[in-house]
Amino acid sequence: MDPMDDYLSRIGADRPERADAGALRQLQLHHLTEVPFENLSIHLGEDILLEEEALLAKIVDERRGGFCYELNGAFALLLRALGFRVELLQARVFGEDGRLGIPYDHLALRVEPADSSGPWLADVGFGDHSHYPLALDERGDQLDPAGTFRVAEAPEGGDLDVLRDDKPQFRLETRPRELRDFAAGAWWHRTSPESHFCRSVVCSRLTSGGRITISGRKLVTTEHGERQVRELANDAALLAAYRDHFGLRLDRLPSAPVARRRS
Repeated sequence: MDPMDDYLSRIGADRPERADAGALRQLQLHHLTEVPFENLSIHLGEDILLEEEALLAKIVDERRGGFCYELNGAFALLLRALGFRVELLQARVFGEDGRLGIPYDHLALRVEPADSSGPWLADVGFGDHSHYPLALDERGDQLDPAGTFRVAEAPEGGDLDVLRDDKPQFRLETRPRELRDFAAGAWWHRTSPESHFCRSVVCSRLTSGGRITISGRKLVTTEHGERQVRELANDAALLAAYRDHFGLRLDRLPSAPVARRRS
């Protein structure tokens, strides 16, 4: 059996007849609703390997999620196998203070469908972000269920800024990269006390009506704009929430986050 059939089954999608823009839209949406954005490996002491076999084993065979390097790295493999042309792009994420993060802060995908209806910016690894791919060459507003997005020329250097509701999300470099180029960024995010991935445990996915997230010991659900937060009473309840809402069958809970280093 083609391993990509297993991947399609994992995300609940049929094999598309054509590698066109419509298929890309549906594949991204299925991925976002079925495969969680999660950083549990960092807090479970698990290795994070940016290698093709390891990515597919974790997401498809073990039915886990991951963060951007893993999710978009694996999604690129699926898209290429289905006939899309895919390039890996590096980006730096804007912090709450407006400052840019480290190089290789984020991995996103430039995707060209076989029908030449592109290029598209596909992303299944930025957490709460656009539900559908963004037209990479479009400079006007792009409406999406998650908000109004825009791809704009950065002030200098030929990079592109991706904005959501006029707030900059990340700065994208258009030069294609290899998966191994992101190893240093992944290492920093899984080891540095300055990394937000080290400071909190998160597991989140898109739902038909909103989003569901485990943040620490809280289960946060948003349905049609209404947000509810429920404290999970004990370890058994937390493990059950990972299983029931994300399909993650953990044999132990993630450890407490690393405290942020004081300046």
